[in-house]
Amino acid sequence: MTDGLSDDYLGSPDVAACFGAVASCAHMLAFEGALAEVQAELALIPQAAAETIVACAGTLRPDLARLREATVAASNPAIPLVAALTAAVAESDKGAARYVHWGATSQDVMDSALMLAARTAIEHLDARLRRLEHGLAALADAHRATPMVARTLGQQAGPTTFGLKVAGWLNGLVAAHERLNALYARLPLQCGGASGTLAAFGDDAAAVAELLAVRLGLAPSAPWHTERGIVRELAAAFADVCAAAGKPATDIVLAAQNEIGELAEAAAPGRGGSSAMPHKRNPVAAIAVVACARRAPGALATVYACFDHWHERAAGAWHAEAPALAELATLAGGALAQLERALDGLEIDTAAMRRHLEADLGLGMSEAVSMALAPALGRAAAQALVRQAVSRAREQQRPLGDVLAGMDSVGEHLDGAALARALDPLAYLGASARFIDQALAGAAVLAGAAPPQASPGAAACSTSATPAGPPAAEPHLEEEDDG
Repeated sequence: MTDGLSDDYLGSPDVAACFGAVASCAHMLAFEGALAEVQAELALIPQAAAETIVACAGTLRPDLARLREATVAASNPAIPLVAALTAAVAESDKGAARYVHWGATSQDVMDSALMLAARTAIEHLDARLRRLEHGLAALADAHRATPMVARTLGQQAGPTTFGLKVAGWLNGLVAAHERLNALYARLPLQCGGASGTLAAFGDDAAAVAELLAVRLGLAPSAPWHTERGIVRELAAAFADVCAAAGKPATDIVLAAQNEIGELAEAAAPGRGGSSAMPHKRNPVAAIAVVACARRAPGALATVYACFDHWHERAAGAWHAEAPALAELATLAGGALAQLERALDGLEIDTAAMRRHLEADLGLGMSEAVSMALAPALGRAAAQALVRQAVSRAREQQRPLGDVLAGMDSVGEHLDGAALARALDPLAYLGASARFIDQALAGAAVLAGAAPPQASPGAAACSTSATPAGPPAAEPHLEEEDDG
């Protein structure tokens, strides 16, 4: 996202804030404070030094403009932020300043902060998905018997119900939701030190990593500086949310066309109009969802293009991943927010649905008639016979039922009552009710599960505007770590 005029329309400010400058600084400082606490607990650094570091990490409010400028020179924001923290600690205790960022490396800080950001983003997305799934479940249940025409390859097909269509929307969101939440508990700490060995911590290396993971509420993990499976999984999960939201939005846009008119977004002043045509009523929220979904593959491709991280530390690959991952999460949040808006007050024209089902001379029931004739004639012969009837109906512009009723080859096998049943859309809905029940059951299981939330030991990281506080010390870039 670029802080442009459309960012709130095609994104999600609250999810974007999870990866924003304020939150990123808070996450990185939380890492530094927790690292000092753990090291003091293991007697790797003095307790007094750790207390000073923790206090300064909790109160430091870096000048974001300076930090951005320094990041250009340093190649990542962890370096100038650590320098600012070191300077702040030195003002209180010069001796303690030497223990800031003890044994860690920039990528440890950046990757762990990225996982903390992803964690808060998932919490936001989970809440929105739960609301959407609850609404869609109610909609599917309410319209389980509302008949409409199914459309395949853009053409009218056989009968279905609006409830089953909505159940399909629900299934997509539930599946994406489950995959996203499954990642929540697996978000790993990054702690490998300069070369991925944690050699700087000596015999306490494993203990430092395990305790630090607990403090930050992340999963313990071996260093993954260049093994980026979790980043790809997260990126795919966020993109999957976009795709799952894009499906119902696309259907709404298509069904809102004047020639179809089965669905319409709620009307409101200033919503859905045209700058040139006063009669327009555009499905603007659904359009925004589609736009978010269309943007997701590009950001996902960026993450997957970075799969080949070099040796023990990549040059440029992990730097490129984080913005793309943040964009995917923000697009997912925007897609869900706009889908909520599209569904809120959605107008459903059941008469139009029934009208379209009965239009086109009733040809949509051709499969039902073929299947009714198949036991006597065999599938191929039954289809050939009905295909002949369809051709006559089109040529003569007569309803398919009338043509079939006048064909002796049909009457030999189907009496009037049997033919009427074969032509009744409501009698040819198959297992649609069962599929709806299955979708509702799946959503209910997910709704009953506890929402993802940070563990009690996890660091609390604000995503709000920069709070008031003393100005940060000017970063000293000569104190760069190994990067």
